[in-house]
Amino acid sequence: MKQLIELLNTIPQYQGNKSIPSIEIKGITIDSRKVQQGYLFFCIEGYTVDGHDFVNQAIENGAVAVIAQKQVASYTVPVIYVKDTVKALGYIANAFYDYPTQRLELIGVTGTNGKTSVTNLINEMLQVNQNITGLIGTIEMKIANQSYPVANTTPEISFLQQSFKQMITEGVDTAIMEVSSHALELGRVNGCDFDIAVFTNLSQDHLDYHGTMNNYFSAKSRLFQQLGNTYYKDKPKYAVINVDDVYGPEFMHATVQPVITYGIDKLADVHAKNITLHASGSTFVLETFKGDIEINSKLMGKFSIYNMLAAASVALLKGISLTTIKYVLEHTSGVSGRFEPIQVGQSFGVIVDYAHTPDSLQNVLETIKEFSQGKIYVVVGCGGDRDKTKRPLMAEIACKYADQAVFTSDNPRSEDPQAILEDMIRNLNITNYQLEVDRKKAIEKTVALANGNDMILIAGKGHEAYQIIGNDTLPFDDREVAAEAINCKYL
Repeated sequence: MKQLIELLNTIPQYQGNKSIPSIEIKGITIDSRKVQQGYLFFCIEGYTVDGHDFVNQAIENGAVAVIAQKQVASYTVPVIYVKDTVKALGYIANAFYDYPTQRLELIGVTGTNGKTSVTNLINEMLQVNQNITGLIGTIEMKIANQSYPVANTTPEISFLQQSFKQMITEGVDTAIMEVSSHALELGRVNGCDFDIAVFTNLSQDHLDYHGTMNNYFSAKSRLFQQLGNTYYKDKPKYAVINVDDVYGPEFMHATVQPVITYGIDKLADVHAKNITLHASGSTFVLETFKGDIEINSKLMGKFSIYNMLAAASVALLKGISLTTIKYVLEHTSGVSGRFEPIQVGQSFGVIVDYAHTPDSLQNVLETIKEFSQGKIYVVVGCGGDRDKTKRPLMAEIACKYADQAVFTSDNPRSEDPQAILEDMIRNLNITNYQLEVDRKKAIEKTVALANGNDMILIAGKGHEAYQIIGNDTLPFDDREVAAEAINCKYL
């Protein structure tokens, strides 16, 4: 618990203000439904909801003070006005939870694709190295191996700082987190003291929000700018950057901190050579500034090698041995919903993957093409209320790399699913596709087509166990649906 005036002193314009009454703050939140007695409520303007409209509900639930950035009605509790409630929340949440990221190592991973795989690989390497870790990402949050659900890839500020404080309480020494472009743009990581920032790649995604690739890059680059301008001998900071990506040099320019590069095609500090890709994994020589070692991994595809290089780079900066890195890369089974095979006794292959961008879909299909000995089928759609410009690109890639594509729904949200499919095929000159709005039927139809050495890719949702249609979030898991369809085929 903290005194309100103590928290407000983190905002310069309130330093020394004697008109603020003595109020003890027991918690902070931006969600009026989560307010409890003694809480400080922040009014945040969101996409569809404005926290300023819920001040009355927050006070009824026990808020003893409110932080706002525009006029609200007069209330019996103090209402403190600031220019930017998001920035104020960053300062105050950090102070309320005793500046947690200054007391643990924090690794942030950003990029269009690969964030979840890279953070999980880093987490595995640290755990084998006997570190106690925290992990925050798309799938879940883990604190010392205890799992918790998360609503966003990068949670909102107060929840994030509270989680870091919990990590410290439970003995965590290193936290690894996925950092989305939305989080950077919306200030969700304000107050986070990153020690290592990792860039995986940048390709078209989220242009519905950012507008242009330059804006998208600018949002991502903030993570590297936030490493700061000062070199600390006792707490050094580093940037780890994919030098093969066209945006790699731009990210290198975005930071003044030491840069470790990784790559395959270009000379890098951490490099893969003598690469062999096959149906059961990949082999390569890992060349590093600490020596070289041969890797024989179960992870498939060139994109997986990039993920392994990124994780290995961080591990080396953390002083982890090449032997430990080799052990993890050769024993890891990967991440749920990322190139995950579904095998219930059928002869043909079925892979479920989160690929939901043109680049990631192409990467996965290229990988399958390298080892497939039969036909390749792909089931894929595009999410509603999201970047419409990538829809025809996804369809074109699916038809180019697969023998047969089945276009279907993928979280249509408020949009008409049929209209999304029409957007995908509007200018498509290739005809090796069919449309099936119902995702379950699309998977069943594709399973019915496959035989022998054929391969099926079910793309777009990966680990997600739901389907968002209109305002409803319905149970739906590609992996379960695929397994059921296979079993029915052989009944």
